[in-house]
Amino acid sequence: MPKLNETIVKKIIPPTANHKIHYDSEIPGFGIRATKAGTKSFILNYHINRRERRFTIGKWPAWSAAAAREKARELRRLIDQGIDPLDKRIERREAPTVGDLWLEYEKVHFPTLSQRSQTDQKGMWANHILPELSPIPLRELSSRQIDRLHAKISERTPTRANRVLEVLRKAINLAIRWEWIEKNPADGFRRNSEHAREKYLTAEEYERVFAALENMKNQKAANAVRLLILTGARRGEVLGLEWEDLNLDIGIWNRPPHKSKDRKKKRIPLSNEALLLLASMHETAGSKFLFPTSTGTHMSDLNSPWRWLRLEVELPDLRIHDLRHSFASILVSSGETLETIGKLLGHSQHQTTMRYAHLMDDPLRRAANKIPGMISN
Repeated sequence: MPKLNETIVKKIIPPTANHKIHYDSEIPGFGIRATKAGTKSFILNYHINRRERRFTIGKWPAWSAAAAREKARELRRLIDQGIDPLDKRIERREAPTVGDLWLEYEKVHFPTLSQRSQTDQKGMWANHILPELSPIPLRELSSRQIDRLHAKISERTPTRANRVLEVLRKAINLAIRWEWIEKNPADGFRRNSEHAREKYLTAEEYERVFAALENMKNQKAANAVRLLILTGARRGEVLGLEWEDLNLDIGIWNRPPHKSKDRKKKRIPLSNEALLLLASMHETAGSKFLFPTSTGTHMSDLNSPWRWLRLEVELPDLRIHDLRHSFASILVSSGETLETIGKLLGHSQHQTTMRYAHLMDDPLRRAANKIPGMISN
């Protein structure tokens, strides 16, 4: 067979049965396979590690004879170096994708998260990450693709875009640990500016809230709000509270790991007001939960009672989480340390509590103002 070119390839007649290979005269193993159905494909036969292999370069005419010849030369150079190009193709085809990463991330990392975090992250993967990146092999994932995803989400929800990328970055870091990928393309993404909304209840607003709670029809929900105010706990932590978590005799809330956001055990002292509230609730308790439902579970949200409360006290922008911030604000104003506040709020990291550091200006200023009086005396 002479050197394969376009003219010769065009003239090749399909065999009457199965297939036939026409080999090139210059490159060993390079040829074109013609089938009975009329399909023509460029191939390269070779031997490596005592094995005979066949690499399909591509179909004609999508691949020209010249392009296939150049590819065959490239493959031959790899073979001469002891590299099996077919193994590399199989490895590339079987390489884990972003979709595979999600399945492993859910299996391995989700058990370390709270139920609320699991639900939130499932939404991030389902609504943002997988629709854009699912079929992409991890080793081919680029920073440019990551940035495009971030920009797309940022068009509608800039803060959410940051959270999604943080979750994806965490997952890829795990992939590095599993040796699926060597470098994290999500490192160094440009975060959108975030401006934390801060709302702290005043003494007068607290009075309005407590008065409104007395008139709330759903007193079970009202007690949940009262406990949120008195403990500074998160909504999910209060609504999922069980009587066995409380030691009312010594005034301690023992929060097990699976009920904490950071999955760590907490031991939190309760105030006298909180204990009085809990004692009154315990007298009529008929369930292991403090805030049970008719289905045997606990309340999952306070949406309807909270909407009513906001209208009643004329604070339409008040969020449930603002009660936690206000709890911290009161403690700061009374001179408590950030370490103490962090422990009462159940923070595992000091930097989380540092968001309240600016509130210490007033008590520090009052302390500083004592100096002149002491000097003059």
